[in-house]
Amino acid sequence: MSSQKTTNDGVDASVPASLGAGVHKNASLEDQTLLLLARLMEGGQEDEETCRELNTLTKLLSDDSEEETRSPQPHKPLHELMDADCVETLLGYLDMRQSPTVRGHATLATSAYLKASGEQGVEYLSNFFYSRVGKATYDDFIFAFSVAACIFPVVPDVIATLFLSEGFVSSLGPLMERKWKSKKVEQAALEMLNAACMNTPCREAIRKYCTEWLEKIVSDVPAAPVNVPSPERHLVAEDGPIQQRIHSEKVRNLAAVVLAKLQAVPSTPSDGTEERIQPATTSMEDLSFMFKNMLTADSSQQSSIEGLAYASLQPKVKEDLASDKSFLKNLVAALKEAPAKSPATYGALSILVNLTTYMPALSEEQKRMTQLKAYANASKSTAKPDPLNDDEHVARRCQAVFEAGVIPVLVTHSQYGSTASLTLVVSIVFSLSKTPQIRGQIAQQGGVKLLLHAFSTFPSSNTSAQRTTAHALARILISTNPTHVFGGSTALPLTSAIRPLLLLLTDDPTVEQRDLLPVFESLLALTNLASTSDSARNPIIRLAFPQLEELLLSRNKLVTRATVELLCNLMLSPECVAKFADGSKPASHRLHILLALADAEDLATRRAAGGALASLSEWDTAVNAMLERDRGVAILLALCREDSEELRHRGVVCVLNVVSAPAKVGEWGVRKVREAGGVEALKECLKMSRSQEVLEITVLALQKLIPEGGGGGGGTE
Repeated sequence: MSSQKTTNDGVDASVPASLGAGVHKNASLEDQTLLLLARLMEGGQEDEETCRELNTLTKLLSDDSEEETRSPQPHKPLHELMDADCVETLLGYLDMRQSPTVRGHATLATSAYLKASGEQGVEYLSNFFYSRVGKATYDDFIFAFSVAACIFPVVPDVIATLFLSEGFVSSLGPLMERKWKSKKVEQAALEMLNAACMNTPCREAIRKYCTEWLEKIVSDVPAAPVNVPSPERHLVAEDGPIQQRIHSEKVRNLAAVVLAKLQAVPSTPSDGTEERIQPATTSMEDLSFMFKNMLTADSSQQSSIEGLAYASLQPKVKEDLASDKSFLKNLVAALKEAPAKSPATYGALSILVNLTTYMPALSEEQKRMTQLKAYANASKSTAKPDPLNDDEHVARRCQAVFEAGVIPVLVTHSQYGSTASLTLVVSIVFSLSKTPQIRGQIAQQGGVKLLLHAFSTFPSSNTSAQRTTAHALARILISTNPTHVFGGSTALPLTSAIRPLLLLLTDDPTVEQRDLLPVFESLLALTNLASTSDSARNPIIRLAFPQLEELLLSRNKLVTRATVELLCNLMLSPECVAKFADGSKPASHRLHILLALADAEDLATRRAAGGALASLSEWDTAVNAMLERDRGVAILLALCREDSEELRHRGVVCVLNVVSAPAKVGEWGVRKVREAGGVEALKECLKMSRSQEVLEITVLALQKLIPEGGGGGGGTE
């Protein structure tokens, strides 16, 4: 058969121009639909043709159920053309004995029908299920269970009601434990249970009635096949050989996955039912070991990945998986080979997310609230956070995942994956980026390109995903040279990183209490970018200056410091200088704040503010504004008396620029510096300094201030 053009789920996305042979182009929409249904009911076609027919039916039903796409031609609603026999025919294509491609198309067609038909469709589906289960033949069980497994995600409430019908779940174990069993019935039943675990009441019912049976399947691995005795050959069912107490590998794998799902989500029994729930004797660690061994086998890889996606929620399992280098390499290799937008891709990414995710950091207020809740619920639970989930353990797991070579594979999947898988990819990179030592390698392997692509792909309404992406980008750009990331042959413009970083400076509308860590790390990354050229500095100034003004006054010392450091680099741009020295009242206010920060308690903040003032004082309009402030000169001279050589350097540069300003501004500067004790301050600076550059600048400033040294006015010599 020729290959199919597929959508995310491997389902044909193309819609044929005609409805196939035998349909006249002028036939009414009703006639076209009836002919299509007749061909599907007749069957006997190649899978490729069946998929096309099912795909066409999906489009007809979907278009007809929406007012915008419904045909203006008067016609009976198309879903009403399908009676109970038509619906059963459609459901027949969901049978597990059909090819996966056909089942995929049939799932979409059934979903479109149920959406269009409403209560009538639910009634047909319910009647089908009860009828087939009531017949109680192996063939009918396979059919009914297959349909339930496929349709559960489509109409979970409807199938859950059928699943929870009195006596249904409780009879599954005895049914499957008959002396002579059908492998395909077991497989169909387990696929149904696997899907049913998504629903809480169904999951509790499975836990209650099926745990013992599931554990028997998982543990029952015979040393050699036991053949059906020849006198019993007449008991062979329609679906194939029936064997005594034998479970196929696929059945054992499915049973293990269901057990993993049951154990991953704690039970919430109602009062009086605790003793009726069967306790699990197979531990999650046992299941994890089984899944690991299954990963390298092509026939069981999907079950392995699905099971580990749940098992890896457990801290002990996380540690075991992350410490197994061979397993991690196999998992990354499986992810590399998995098709885009496939269950295998999503499952493998989920495992990596579980291994690498850090516990959320709590503020002091949040910690207090957590403690109060723990006291209030003391009678219910006093469980403490598992130490295997602390930052130290997660950091080691992140290092192990990174060393397994995951970044290049994530880069590839980010280009072709769904939005859901891209969210997982970003989450993994975000966790890895917390380790400073590997940030440069993440960038080298394409991590920055991945994050910029993700940021542009996520819709603006998905604030959480965009902010996580931007935060990961900020972390990487803190620790890397921007010219290495954006320079050379790379097609990435440096400015493409600015908009994501600026997003982090704004409040997050999805949280009650603002987290300042993303703000701080964004400021550090922007400072790094602003060290390159005005092509990076000017967009930051134009887009974010109001936020920077606000952050200068932050009550958080680290945020204030990072903001001043960014301003120090931005001050190399004339656009930033104008914000402080254009003679306006707002500019004067900004300069007042900057001068105050040069006198702050925090040394790093004083150093950054001093650097900004050193650049700013190269402009005579800025010098004039400094001289207008009452304490402006005093603050500059205080820098010259600092114990730190770096701060003295900034101070003497500022003083030299003030006394060297042209014309009357320079003359005024000389007078004010002298009056503020500038000569004594600079002489003290000479005694304290060892740097040749600081000494030379200090001498030049003194020559401007001491009349015998060549003048008491401004201007240059």
